[in-house]
Amino acid sequence: MSDSFYKMLGKNIKTQREKLNITQQELADKVNMSLNFVGKIEVAFSRPSLETLIKLANALETDVSELTKFCK
Repeated sequence: MSDSFYKMLGKNIKTQREKLNITQQELADKVNMSLNFVGKIEVAFSRPSLETLIKLANALETDVSELTKFCK
């Protein structure tokens, strides 16, 4: 996948997190990941696995298809 995919994914994760008014730390705690890893996903320095993406979507009260809605 291209870098732009992960940039848009990170942006969508951050947007959804902010909609729920939760911090990166709160999201990290919900999915049992480090704050550093969640932050890196949001800025596309890290690329989450499908399993991680599903955990994030569940914690963000959405689904993977919503987080990747920008895909064609």
